[in-house]
Amino acid sequence: MKMFINGVPCDASDGGTIEVTNPATGVVIDTIPAATKEDVAKAVACAKAAQPAWAAVPVSEKVEILYKFLDIVDDNKEKLAQTLSQETGKPIVEARAEIGNIRIGFSGFCEKAKHLYGNTFPAGLEPGQDKHVLITKKEPIGVIACVIPFNFPCDLFDQKVAPTLLAGNAAIVKPSTDNPLTLCMLTEMLGEAGVLPGAVQIVTGRGSNTGTWLCENPDVHGITLTGSTEVGIETYQRGAAHLAHIALELGGNDAFIVLEDGDVDLAVEELIWGRMYNTGQVCCASKRFLIHSSRAAEFTEKAVARISQLKQGQPSDESTQIGCLISEKAAIKVKEQIDLTVEQGGKIVLGGERNGAFITPTVIAGVPKTADVAKDMEIFGPVVPIIEFDTVDEAIEIANGSKFGLCGCVFTADMKTAVKVCNALECGGTVINGASFFRSFEMPFGGYKYSGVGTEGVMSTFDEVTRTKTIVLKNII
Repeated sequence: MKMFINGVPCDASDGGTIEVTNPATGVVIDTIPAATKEDVAKAVACAKAAQPAWAAVPVSEKVEILYKFLDIVDDNKEKLAQTLSQETGKPIVEARAEIGNIRIGFSGFCEKAKHLYGNTFPAGLEPGQDKHVLITKKEPIGVIACVIPFNFPCDLFDQKVAPTLLAGNAAIVKPSTDNPLTLCMLTEMLGEAGVLPGAVQIVTGRGSNTGTWLCENPDVHGITLTGSTEVGIETYQRGAAHLAHIALELGGNDAFIVLEDGDVDLAVEELIWGRMYNTGQVCCASKRFLIHSSRAAEFTEKAVARISQLKQGQPSDESTQIGCLISEKAAIKVKEQIDLTVEQGGKIVLGGERNGAFITPTVIAGVPKTADVAKDMEIFGPVVPIIEFDTVDEAIEIANGSKFGLCGCVFTADMKTAVKVCNALECGGTVINGASFFRSFEMPFGGYKYSGVGTEGVMSTFDEVTRTKTIVLKNII
């Protein structure tokens, strides 16, 4: 697979490559270019040169181009899904769903782009302003780096690239080195659909090199990144040196709270969606299971029984419900976190084993609220640590005791209590009687504290990728 720079597929200038491996089988699927610093600088220069011409394309024409892109995606959807499954290790059924989301996401941003109206401030709204009229308009920021993680590459391509382009910016995509192939294909398809050369590009390589060179370039005017908190902070520091506009969606350790009157059967079903999907590699997955002490035994027993019904296997198998992690390295880390949680007082009642990049779905009961996982240790895998509490206030205290604040949820039959908990949780999104893993394209999605800066979604992303200009008609009245 090649990069896509200035409208042309290309290799690294020095010929360097990186292997992309199927994490489930260990087989090399393809290679990607290991971009040099010169390659990244060229991409940024091309983006800067192309951006004014792309900004001048009417929004209605931009929308037509992106709808043509969606038709190309539809024509290649099975190839895209198979590639995504192979390079990521997610079940083919989930990969198809993610490819299907491309049309939903891009269409939503296209419709919003056609309704980005400005405001008019009529004369006389304040003393001394009786002869002046003010008009506001949205303008592009310029060149925006779209830094995309491994877990939902296509969904986040939709969230970042579509609004970036529709607002008149040039987009440079930096995918994960683990699974960049699908995004390379999508970027080239945008060029095929008619996005101007240089207005959308993709550069590949290690984040420590390619990502750093991209984000520290002073001609990159904006950065939108989804990734770990550590990488987000480093990126924020690099972008701050040249005052880039930065939006970050980072890590999470979401609390899944079941109160004494909560529906345990519903909670267990939501656990399957909210923790096992994508083998637990979800930023807003429920990761800390806070269960009222009177319901903990029931919840644990039913969770073990329900999770045991899931089929873990090769991602290519149509019947597989849980695949593997993105790499063996990631699986080793999750296994170490499981072992640490046991050392700190938890007891494994299901799973806890690793085989290559595969982690068996794991339930750990009796986890004390002093354990690392109860606070700031984010486990990016199919692990359910169960922490007991006795009062609503104690549950809220445990939930808010983390440095993260992405999302959270509560199960209860009392809506007054549910709203109380949602208002008390220090996080960007809350769900009542459902897992915290909830993200529609329309909603503003983002976290508090160390979980990020800014929000993404049809409602709010255009605010992150545009600037507001005010035009004053002085003495016009």
